[in-house]
Amino acid sequence: MTDQGPAGPDKSTLRLALVVGGLVLAVLLGFGLGRLNTTGAATGSPSLAAEHTDPPGVAPHNHGSATTTDQGAATEPGGLAVSAAGFTLAPLATEFPAGRQGQLRFQVRDAQRRPVTRFAIVHDKPLHLIVVRRDLTGYQHLHPTMAADGTWSVPLTLTQPGLWRAYADFTVVADNGAQTALTLGTDLVAPGDYQPRPLPGPATSTTVDGFTVGYQGTPQAGATVPLAFRVDGAGGAAPLERYLGAYGHLVALREGDLGYLHVHPETELVDGQIKFWLTTPGPGRYRLYLDFQVNSEVRTAEFTLTVP
Repeated sequence: MTDQGPAGPDKSTLRLALVVGGLVLAVLLGFGLGRLNTTGAATGSPSLAAEHTDPPGVAPHNHGSATTTDQGAATEPGGLAVSAAGFTLAPLATEFPAGRQGQLRFQVRDAQRRPVTRFAIVHDKPLHLIVVRRDLTGYQHLHPTMAADGTWSVPLTLTQPGLWRAYADFTVVADNGAQTALTLGTDLVAPGDYQPRPLPGPATSTTVDGFTVGYQGTPQAGATVPLAFRVDGAGGAAPLERYLGAYGHLVALREGDLGYLHVHPETELVDGQIKFWLTTPGPGRYRLYLDFQVNSEVRTAEFTLTVP
């Protein structure tokens, strides 16, 4: 009898080993690819604050616009929504007794509903708050203070009953340094008998506290045009002082939807005038509010503007 040596595995055993090995390899490859895809999604996700609209600074521009052209001119006003670009304006209370001072408190929250606490300083303040009644009366330009938990607060008096609009104008700073400029709006209410006032007729000149304020320029829908404001006192041109880093601040609100434009001027006076570049997004009536400072006191001149 001859020695045939050790017996080798039969064909069925080999086929079983190959199938099991293939399954194990497929599982390991799938697990590895899954980890690679998950890591890529986590590290490649864009920051919520990475979308940059208007850079902060004192150069003339429209601030708080919902959309802008390639040249930075506003095509739609801001302040029409409570949420935009992943951020939400969240007031802690919205009802205030008419004619009595209360405290307006609110947060700016990100997409995960976390309070935002990093804001850029734009025109000397991290946040500008504009409050006006829906008939465009009672204009106020306020500067809340922020607590460590991201809650903003400011004393507020809604002088007359009615529905009011509050605009928070700010620039969020992301962890990577990217900035997002936004204007978010929310409604406030002062219960009582609401008696809306008709909007005054268009005029290019008005008086406030003994100062005569007038402007030159003809705004056109969808076009960027200059508006030059001159402030005169009893003895001629008023000695304008810088307020929040500029010689004047101009807010324009559109009648009807209360769309918001915050327009900043040239850094220096031009022939003794405050020069702005204004882009009105469409035809309609607008109310202009010009803040200016003389002898350390801030005053507001108001105008009605009709854009054909």
